[in-house]
Amino acid sequence: MNERDLDYFAVVAEHGHLGRAAEALGLSQPALSMSLRRLEKSMQAKLVKGTPKGVELTAVGRALQSHLQPLRLMRQDIAREIADLGQGRSGDLRVSTQVGVLEELVAVASAALLNEAPKVALKVTVTSLESMVLALRNGELDFIVSTSPFALADDLVHEPLYEDEFVVIASTTHRLAGRRRVTLAEVAKERWVRPGASGPAWDEFTRAFEREGLPLPQFTMISNSSVVRRRVIAYAGFLGQGTRRAVRQIARSLPLTVLPIKELSIPRHVMVTYRKDAYLSPAARRFIEILKKTASKIAAEN
Repeated sequence: MNERDLDYFAVVAEHGHLGRAAEALGLSQPALSMSLRRLEKSMQAKLVKGTPKGVELTAVGRALQSHLQPLRLMRQDIAREIADLGQGRSGDLRVSTQVGVLEELVAVASAALLNEAPKVALKVTVTSLESMVLALRNGELDFIVSTSPFALADDLVHEPLYEDEFVVIASTTHRLAGRRRVTLAEVAKERWVRPGASGPAWDEFTRAFEREGLPLPQFTMISNSSVVRRRVIAYAGFLGQGTRRAVRQIARSLPLTVLPIKELSIPRHVMVTYRKDAYLSPAARRFIEILKKTASKIAAEN
């Protein structure tokens, strides 16, 4: 099969119309029809059939379409591997992570990588967990640095970086601060601030109150900014969720502390994740090594 014919077929399948597909590709319709006939000949089967509105895929055409995305990813991996073999440590590296402590970890590791391999073109994005996992599976990222609610996915590989936990944080001047034990019933009566997006930690948080037959606390503020949430917790008397490592890192700049609530101490596994059987360039593998060393160093300092 000709790769270009496969690419043209994908556009035909997308538009369901030869004329519109030809226009999108910048081809004449006869040239596109010839490409389609050539592909059908190599497949020894009809891929499309005419309809009053254009064309629709046959059963064989639908089967071929289902394999186009994996084929495209495989072709991308092959091309990038060959390029890396010729260029050594140069090349593009695409990484995504979550806001907060993970963002700081990736920032420190990025500086170390670029000092060591200045020819690497590194792109780092910060987004939601759902968005980065989707981009990873679509072949738009080499790997992600995140927490692990999707750890059982068979199509992904996970390499651990460190262990942390979500905890309840409060101002050092809060009435519950400094206590050796704080109950769920006590914090249920407080004002809270929460992140804009839910997740596994939030699900476990709500289940803790449900198990005790308690109503959820009053969330009088919602913000997707960790900076805003921390300031409100530190200076407005609110409670909120954070990570133990984050509190240690920012304790010098903000008067924050951890409340000892066993039921709301939720494990957090931080890891590097990439597609199973995907090609990882030497730069990507080196970056993962640097991330592991950086995580160990930060853990030792804390």
